[in-house]
Amino acid sequence: MAATQIGLGLAALGRPDYINVRQNSNIDKSKIAFKNNAFDVMDFAYKNGVRYFDTAPSYGLGEQFLLDWKNTRQHKDIQLSTKWGYTYVANWEIGFDGKHEIKEHSLSKLNEQWKISKQLLPQLKIYQVHSATLDSGILNDGTIHERLFQLKKEHGLQIGITTSGSNQSDIINIAKTIAVNGEGLFDSYQVTYNIFEQSTFETLQELKTLGKTIIIKEALANGRVFANKNVKKHLETLSKIYNTGIDAIAMRYVIDTIDPTIVLSGASTTNHLAQNLKALEFELSTEDLNLLTSLKMDSKAYWNERNDLTWN
Repeated sequence: MAATQIGLGLAALGRPDYINVRQNSNIDKSKIAFKNNAFDVMDFAYKNGVRYFDTAPSYGLGEQFLLDWKNTRQHKDIQLSTKWGYTYVANWEIGFDGKHEIKEHSLSKLNEQWKISKQLLPQLKIYQVHSATLDSGILNDGTIHERLFQLKKEHGLQIGITTSGSNQSDIINIAKTIAVNGEGLFDSYQVTYNIFEQSTFETLQELKTLGKTIIIKEALANGRVFANKNVKKHLETLSKIYNTGIDAIAMRYVIDTIDPTIVLSGASTTNHLAQNLKALEFELSTEDLNLLTSLKMDSKAYWNERNDLTWN
């Protein structure tokens, strides 16, 4: 069996609107209801063996929820990660008409967001650049690299980078060459990989040989594995064979093909998380893996389709 762990990402737990095909329009979207639900899901996660929790300032109140949960529960064996570079600007406005988050990879933004994020210490283990791109400046800004390296050494952190878009491999290949004082800066890579988007397969294999932490996000393709009729048909067939849900089949595909350090669940309820965790209970056959691999999309088409998804 793979050594992969399932972690919990708070993107859908910390803000009332999120990019996802699946939705429940009848839920209470007040801040207190969201906090209570986030605590319920995190408590359920911990009770069922999850020890890795991932958030970001742009996840609405997700970072604050995780901080409050950490401080009240006092678990010593959890590992937390957060990010910098995006700011949430929707102000909890349901159906906000405009960009919900704004990217800024500047030294001032790093220092501003670190002041809050550092409260997650000492359980904070990975501090990540949020969605690095070729044009955001982060890959060639030596001043920021030095500041991140300083945080790495002062607090014993892994410094990570998260990627999105059809050029994820290009970004990773540049990031892995970045060094400060002769030492590689990035220890952790959080990458989108799923049944549809498999373009980073070889790049991820190389990162594994380098001993890097590999975290997979969007394993369910923002819920699109449930919406694509062709893929859903195959997943439903496999779910009957393995006596589990479509969620678990899609997540198990990631585990069996990549064997990453962590696969993030984006569950927004305890029931969703319970279904996701079933991915740890079985292995897919080689024949089934080959079938699912054949369902991959062109990377550019995948990201164009994702960009068309609405916040709901």
